Amino acid sequence: MTNLVVFDPLLPMPVLIALAVALVAGLALAIWRGLSGWALRALAGAAILGAIAQPSLVREDRAPLDDIVIVAVDASDSQQLADRAETTEAAAADLIARLDARDGTTTRRVDIVNEGENLGTQAMAAVSKALAEEPRARVSGVILISDGQVHDMDATPSLPAPMHLLLTGSEEDWDRRMIVENAPAFAILGEEVLLTLRIEDQGAAPAATQTVIDIAVDGEEPQRFNMPIGQNVNLPIRLPHGGRNVIEFSTPAVDGELTDRNNRALIQINGVRDRLRVLLVSGEPHAGTRTWRNLLKSDSSVDLVHFTILRPPDKQDGVPVSDLSLIAFPTRELFLDKVDDFDLIIFDRYKRRGILPALYLDNVRGYIERGGAVLINAGPDFASADSLFRSPLGQALPGEPTARVVERAFAPTVTEIGDRHPVTAGLGTPADWGRWLRQVELSPRSGDIVMSGVDDAPLLMLDRVGEGRVALLASDQAWLWSRGYEGGGPQLELLRRLAHWMMKEPDLEEEALLAEATGQTMRIIRRTLGENVGDVTLTSPSGRTFTLPLAESAPGRFETTFTGTEIGLYRLEEGEHSTVIGLGPASPKEFEATISTGEVVAPALESMRGGVHRLENGAPRIREVREGRPAAGRGWIGLTPRAAYETLSVSHTSLLPAWLVLLVIAALTIGAWLREGRS
Repeated sequence: MTNLVVFDPLLPMPVLIALAVALVAGLALAIWRGLSGWALRALAGAAILGAIAQPSLVREDRAPLDDIVIVAVDASDSQQLADRAETTEAAAADLIARLDARDGTTTRRVDIVNEGENLGTQAMAAVSKALAEEPRARVSGVILISDGQVHDMDATPSLPAPMHLLLTGSEEDWDRRMIVENAPAFAILGEEVLLTLRIEDQGAAPAATQTVIDIAVDGEEPQRFNMPIGQNVNLPIRLPHGGRNVIEFSTPAVDGELTDRNNRALIQINGVRDRLRVLLVSGEPHAGTRTWRNLLKSDSSVDLVHFTILRPPDKQDGVPVSDLSLIAFPTRELFLDKVDDFDLIIFDRYKRRGILPALYLDNVRGYIERGGAVLINAGPDFASADSLFRSPLGQALPGEPTARVVERAFAPTVTEIGDRHPVTAGLGTPADWGRWLRQVELSPRSGDIVMSGVDDAPLLMLDRVGEGRVALLASDQAWLWSRGYEGGGPQLELLRRLAHWMMKEPDLEEEALLAEATGQTMRIIRRTLGENVGDVTLTSPSGRTFTLPLAESAPGRFETTFTGTEIGLYRLEEGEHSTVIGLGPASPKEFEATISTGEVVAPALESMRGGVHRLENGAPRIREVREGRPAAGRGWIGLTPRAAYETLSVSHTSLLPAWLVLLVIAALTIGAWLREGRS
């Protein structure tokens, strides 16, 4: 039971003070004039002021409330190293038991786990959340059990009580870490890209000046090099192929280091072509020639060399040859010496005229077999005796002309295989495409027919020859789509895909196993021209294997998803196809610094009068300290008692009842009058 005297004035306090001043002034005047009843009048005035102030006795029935101590237990990834997890749990159990044994103390445990994508240890966020759920007036302290590697110190809450850190780990701990200081997201094929690496020893590491480093690309056999410790090393590399290149750096684990999980670094660099070198060989001029040229010249990344026949040998118009060109066209240099410098060669309605000898065309065939790409845009001459098919180049072509040219309108359509082939799959709605007006009839010899024309005859054929690729388009009417004839069609997209498929872009391979990563989840894609595929075998960084069935999501496209719990390189295999992909960040925050330390948290603890205590020196004693006093010392930590309570009931009793006040005032006034009257 608690008793309090409270006042509830009938008049504002300034008015009450003014009345008190007036009473004192009147009393002083009465004494100065020598009035005999001044004492009784002073008591009467005081009784009036007391009545106006309305004093009352308040009796409160209070129940004391327990102080709350928040114990924040760090269970992040770095706390699983060595014996930290066991030390943490033992310290938490002992601390909570001792706190629960204290009278008037309630313990609230908060577990801190890794959440989100590479956010590290969000200890302050967890403490703030716990504080929001408890009355702050009852919190007498926060005790954090952690290795001290906290990554959200900028979110430290303002506390009404001290915060302490009980530090796990040992002062003898040390760790070695692989760091990629600089790595671009994209690199140009054929050019060197510079990576900056460093191997760093942290903590009480033994003396060492160098170690070895293994470098593996796309999961292949690694190469080993010597590397100094504690120094930045610039490593020039060339990407082996276009698309995603996964490069893994690792250094062997050393006895005594905390973990080897940060001995690896994984980066993914996309290989892109600097410029596309194209040789366009035009035969008889036609409306599509300008379309081809404009299409290629409109792309700033294309270096175009256009070889065109201004006057065939059988044409005699009397114009001197010197007037047709400023310099002699370097046909020998282009088709013999430098043919391998081109990424793509296009023959647009070209026929044998004796300008390009058979030796040149045979070298183009060899260029294909060595990994080059040739696109034939066939016109009526392809069906004649002067057809390119009758040259040495014909051995590499997937279709043979039947000598028949169909001159009637037809709508190009995508074949069943074309629905599965990445060059033509998903091009749009064929029903909305404009018609073409001419087609060369072909007899298939090899390759895949991805588009058909008149009477389902082959229109676009794709084939692989040696290490290179060939595309044969059996019509010179594709330019009608670019002109919007009967609504046009996807000419630009079709030719773009053709060019990239012929240059072996990984995203356009018809038989491929691909993986796309989003955070810790990968999307696995298997493309094929067949009807069925097998299951994918996935191998995690730790060596665990998983068998994943695939489901068809579109013609020729089978997919599934997988969420990995490990950070690192995953290997995927399906039949003869394989690929690798990295999940998680290249440098996880939890393993950037693994040595336990109080330096990160100490500035915030100092402002809250708390301290750092290493658990390997024993559990600290717990004391009570007054608010505002230092709350940590050698071997002890302090909690601030909050003395919080809950009011169960309240009663008010007036100290000056109205009848008593009136009686006292009347008695004193009459007494003063009688006293003054006798005088």
